[in-house]
Amino acid sequence: MPILLAPIGQDLTVKHVSGSDKVVKHLQSLGIVKDRSIRILEQTKGGIIVLVDQMRLAVDKDIAMGIQVVL
Repeated sequence: MPILLAPIGQDLTVKHVSGSDKVVKHLQSLGIVKDRSIRILEQTKGGIIVLVDQMRLAVDKDIAMGIQVVL
């Protein structure tokens, strides 16, 4: 499921990251890669705040739609 549809506060596992090469490489550099644990901390009008490896990251809605996760 797209991460935007996932429940807030639960541990999720990244299954696929899609988008332009530039976007995918940037997300990888931030630690958003396949099989990585991620948690949504908050949803905002413009996107989501996630926790990855003890880092809080803001992710735009359009970019977040390319991040597929499972519970």
